[in-house]
Amino acid sequence: MAKGKHEKKYKVNIKRLILIILILVLIISLSVAAYFLFNRYKNKKDNEELKEIINNVDENKPNERIEKVKELQKENSDIIGWLEIENSNISYPVLQGEDNDYYMTHNYKKEYSKDGSLFLDKDYDWSLPSTNLLIYGHNNMSSTEMFVGLMKYKEESYYNDHKTIRFTTNEEDAKYEIISVFLSRVYYKSETNVFRYYYFINAKDETEFNDFVNNAKKASLYDTGVTAEYGDQLLTLSTCSYHTTDGRLAVVAKKIKK
Repeated sequence: MAKGKHEKKYKVNIKRLILIILILVLIISLSVAAYFLFNRYKNKKDNEELKEIINNVDENKPNERIEKVKELQKENSDIIGWLEIENSNISYPVLQGEDNDYYMTHNYKKEYSKDGSLFLDKDYDWSLPSTNLLIYGHNNMSSTEMFVGLMKYKEESYYNDHKTIRFTTNEEDAKYEIISVFLSRVYYKSETNVFRYYYFINAKDETEFNDFVNNAKKASLYDTGVTAEYGDQLLTLSTCSYHTTDGRLAVVAKKIKK
């Protein structure tokens, strides 16, 4: 009889232990979810306040946007410019770090952010300057921040209303006209004869430049009627796409000459 009571008590204790563990797991899960939701809310609020800096610029004063970029650089010297697509949600500072990882998970204040920041490829050399401003940004489906809106370019009708990209640095306020929008993916090293657009930063010669432009135009989802010539400054926006494993969407543009 004593043995039966002992077994019963043992089973009760096991059930209590399991219940306690489940409660702890639930508390931890809710805490983590709450943290991420708060972090996303905070970052979104910070981004909205940050956008007001550019939105309040007097467009009749051409150098005012440049001065705003200079002011932001005092807060974080990694800020190299401001990217904006008019009449869209895309209007953010662009950063360049020592690697291509840090700003995937940090905002312009160097605080943790699941949405990260827009950032220029680490290999872009401003002293040249390099041929192609390759800028990355997240496309988190649970968010509306960063390059989520870039996916709208899959529709030609959206492109027709958003043909230019504005990029302001501490030296110039420039506009770029889009020449190509295409879907791609990260290719395996063993794959040959594929268009690895994400390696193109600086053209070593005219042939390499033309190959990039021709491949971008060939892969484009629609014909923009715009191309680029050797010597043009290019800008490429790149984000994740879920049409395939390791999918990517890229928007390639060239600087409009003043």
